[in-house]
Amino acid sequence: MAEPHAHSHPEHLEHHFSDAEQQRESAKMGMWIFLLTEILLFGGLFTAYAIYRSWNVEMFINAHRFLDIRLGTLNTVVLITSSLTMALAILSIQLDDREKSIRFLVITLLLAGVFLLVKYFEYSHKFHLGQLPGKYYTFTGVEGTNPHIFYSIYFTMTGLHGLHVLGGMAAIIWILIKTVKGKLSSAYYTPMELTGLYWHLVDLIWIFLFPLLYLIG
Repeated sequence: MAEPHAHSHPEHLEHHFSDAEQQRESAKMGMWIFLLTEILLFGGLFTAYAIYRSWNVEMFINAHRFLDIRLGTLNTVVLITSSLTMALAILSIQLDDREKSIRFLVITLLLAGVFLLVKYFEYSHKFHLGQLPGKYYTFTGVEGTNPHIFYSIYFTMTGLHGLHVLGGMAAIIWILIKTVKGKLSSAYYTPMELTGLYWHLVDLIWIFLFPLLYLIG
C-alpha cells in the first residue's frame, strides 16, 4: 500500500503548529502578553511620577526647566520617524521588496542610534552639573525641597526606556540579518511584525515621557 502524500512543510513552521497561520497568531498573542507586562512596568513608574509630582508641584516645575527641550523634541521626532520607517520595512517585506525592506530597517537602526547619542549628550551634561539621582545630587540651582527626587525619576524612566531602545536595536539587527539571508518574505514575516510591535511601544512610551518630563511647566 502506497504511503499518503506528505504535505510540504515550510522551513519556518515549527513542528508543534498545524499551519503557518496558527504559528503566527500564537506568536502575536505571546508578543501582546509581553507588551502588556511592559505597559504594567512603565505604568508603575508613571504612578510613582504622579504621586511625587503631586507632593512637590513647584519643585518639579523648577527642576524640569534644566532639561533641554530642544534635545527632547529632536528625540521625539527621531523616534516617531523610526516608527514610520519600521512600518515601511514591514510593508516592503509584505510586498516581497527585500531590498527596500533592508534599507528601511537600516534607517530605523540609525535613527535609534541617533536617539541614544542625543541621550548620551543629555546625560553627560547632567553628570557634569551634578544633577544626579539620590545622594549623588550636588546641583544647587533648583528652587524647592529635594530636587534630587525629580532627577531620580528622570534617570529611572529615561534610563529604563533607553535600555528598551537598545533591546529594540538588537531585535532589529536580528531581523535585518534574517532579511539579508532571505529568510523573511511575504510568506513569512512574523519576526519583523513582532519587532515592529515592540518598537512602536518603545516609541509610544517616549511620547508619554516627553511631555511629563520636558513640558510640565
